[in-house]
Amino acid sequence: MWKEFKDFAFKGNAFDLAVGVIMGGAFGKIVDGIVNMLIMPVVGAITGGVNFDNVFLPLSAAVNAPAYADAVKQGPVLGLGAFLTILINFLILAFILFQMVKVSNRMKKAEPPPPPPAPSKTEELLTEIRDSLRKK
Repeated sequence: MWKEFKDFAFKGNAFDLAVGVIMGGAFGKIVDGIVNMLIMPVVGAITGGVNFDNVFLPLSAAVNAPAYADAVKQGPVLGLGAFLTILINFLILAFILFQMVKVSNRMKKAEPPPPPPAPSKTEELLTEIRDSLRKK
């Protein structure tokens, strides 16, 4: 039983998938940091100091808080700013992964296609018969 588990866990796709998930989580945190700490502050400065985390649309008259975290406690709200930040995270992550796949595909050497198989004896004889009939 131990051998079967070891074969499952450390051979093939299971181990590669686990490494990929862990690396993806760490990479996602890096992209989240880039968006939240580098991009969104610049966007906020361009738009006059707007903190996108606090941009929301109240869905109830009872919601009157200026901050999103407080507004959520008061009632239903659409967190447009938080969604925009998550959307930018996704787009950056998708673009970086797309570029990584492109580079990976370029690095893989394309194997030349195998040569076509040689014609069989029957095909050779049929070709000779056809060519002789054409001459007549």
